[in-house]
Amino acid sequence: MSSFAFTSVGDELPVTLGSIAEFADDPAACMRQLRARHGEVAALQEGNHRLHFVFGPTYTRQVLSDNQRFHSQFFAIRGPRRSAQRRVTSGLLTMNGDLHKQHRRIVMGPFQKRAVTAYHDMVVGVSESMLSRWKLGETRDMADEMTQYMLHLTSSILFGIDMPEFACHVGELTERWVALNHEAGPSAFSSTEKTSDAYERLLVAAEELEDAVKEMIRIRRNGKLGFDVLSLLIRAHEQEEGVTDEQLIGHIVLLFGAAHLTSAHTLTWTLFLLAQHPEVMRKVYEELDQVLNGNTPRPEDLDSVPMLDMMLKESMRILPASSYSQRVAAETVPLGPFTLQRGDLVIFSQFITHHMPELYPQPASFLPERWASINPSPYAYFPFGAGPRMCVGAALGMMQLKISLMMMLSRFKMTIVPHSEINPRILSTMLFPASPVPVILSRHDGNFESSPVGGTIHSIVDLPKAAISRQWVA
Repeated sequence: MSSFAFTSVGDELPVTLGSIAEFADDPAACMRQLRARHGEVAALQEGNHRLHFVFGPTYTRQVLSDNQRFHSQFFAIRGPRRSAQRRVTSGLLTMNGDLHKQHRRIVMGPFQKRAVTAYHDMVVGVSESMLSRWKLGETRDMADEMTQYMLHLTSSILFGIDMPEFACHVGELTERWVALNHEAGPSAFSSTEKTSDAYERLLVAAEELEDAVKEMIRIRRNGKLGFDVLSLLIRAHEQEEGVTDEQLIGHIVLLFGAAHLTSAHTLTWTLFLLAQHPEVMRKVYEELDQVLNGNTPRPEDLDSVPMLDMMLKESMRILPASSYSQRVAAETVPLGPFTLQRGDLVIFSQFITHHMPELYPQPASFLPERWASINPSPYAYFPFGAGPRMCVGAALGMMQLKISLMMMLSRFKMTIVPHSEINPRILSTMLFPASPVPVILSRHDGNFESSPVGGTIHSIVDLPKAAISRQWVA
């Protein structure tokens, strides 16, 4: 973001003049500069448009805990009033006030502890199906593998396993729609020919997705309701006055959009970090070998893996799949040195907060053991968000991640292909693998080694010396 001109605006306000489209292109670089220059509250201004940013627990708490004055705006583009895009984005994540309270209570049902435990066998089954296709000696791109794996798993949990092909079809349509939201998102700030084209394709994709979800609901209602999330929500929908089919569709679409890729990317980054930190991988494997003893994980086993817990927390700290999100001011409200007006946008960032050295010493180092002695506040560590709008599926997400990792890591030793280019990139709000993450699958022999890699991963994570490619150093 070297083209930004640092300046003071008004009464010495912490504002940087620059391109909002440039922020959309490289959010990490922009937010890092804003944080370094201005501290915990900053703004980026282009003409009359201003984006506000908060970093760290103090102001993040203010924004995320005050549902009345800071409203949710999950997707930047809602679409025309009578469009399918407007309807499929009408679910829980875009609701506010009393409407949000009512629907959060409804949507929470399928994600209560008893319901989450009931999904255990489904996670194991989908994981077994994937692992049965993996062969010793193969090289597989974990970015693609985890995306496809979570597509099948999320489709199964949301839509059921009795219609796997149709469920995956709806999942694929949702995945394409989410991708187009990310591609077209910058047009909400600064429209270009490229983003305008993506916007038109987004509107078409929303229509196709809405039709497919409607058909899924029709099939479910005319047949036997199961214990998938859709069936549970249909039951709740039929018992609750004032809940429309449009809102039901919005809940399902946004739940899939929020769950699928964040979990896929978390698994990808966790497998990469473990492969590149042999001592951590050795400790995790020894723990899994002792707990599982060659068996598939049982529900009670998930509470017996402290090293896996710490490793997963550290992975979601250093490479958070959800790297930033936003709220919109619902009224005039003070925020640090700023006075926000109704409609002003505020961005908060897991990526920046999780890398603040005053919160996490050696923030770029992957140190799972730090979690044995720290207990950060919910606004200093928030991979699933925080406050009244914390992700309803957080417990289910953690269960999925733990079972998936336990099964994969106990079956195969994973080694990154030497000299691979590993390039994390924040696209819209998520930290994507912008390049393949190729992994060699082999039998466990107790010998774990990191591989030299290049790419922009080194600008985020301090990898062991053995994991730094000579090409990158050069």
